[in-house]
Amino acid sequence: MHLNNYTLGTYTPGASYWKQLLWYFLGSPLVESDWLPFSAIKVKILRTFGAKIGIGVRIKPGVRVKFPWRLVVGNYAWIGENAWIDNLALVTIESHVCISQGVYLCTGNHDWNHPDFKLITAPIHIEESSWIAAKSIIGPGVIVGKGAVLVLGGVTGRSLEPMTIYSGNPAQPVKKRK
Repeated sequence: MHLNNYTLGTYTPGASYWKQLLWYFLGSPLVESDWLPFSAIKVKILRTFGAKIGIGVRIKPGVRVKFPWRLVVGNYAWIGENAWIDNLALVTIESHVCISQGVYLCTGNHDWNHPDFKLITAPIHIEESSWIAAKSIIGPGVIVGKGAVLVLGGVTGRSLEPMTIYSGNPAQPVKKRK
């Protein structure tokens, strides 16, 4: 690969240059801050920058969001300490979803076969009543089915079936959830 030839191609961050600057220097530090522990304020900041967020959402300290204008969160969702929503593409977190501490949601990757390391993005969709346990990783294009669980440290680049518990790297089904 030849990184000196890398370009974003047709990809755009999805917001004006000034909105991006305001987010990086003002919004993001406030949302990520340990000094601002109140979820309601963090939700308001994210909404100001274009996130669509329902009621009763809890956002813990240390949460990182790359582009709030590409984030949709339903009602009563929890996002734990130091979760990183690396949303080059849309991330949808439906209602009653728990994203635990240190979870990484990654919507971008590169084509290692392309000579210029081409950027590839795909959305992540986490359906209602799912739980993504601490230190888990979800890759681009994944749909987490309703009520699915990805246990501690699980890693998936494939979609997860509804009401199924997954474990490991790569995540494998362990059993059905009751």
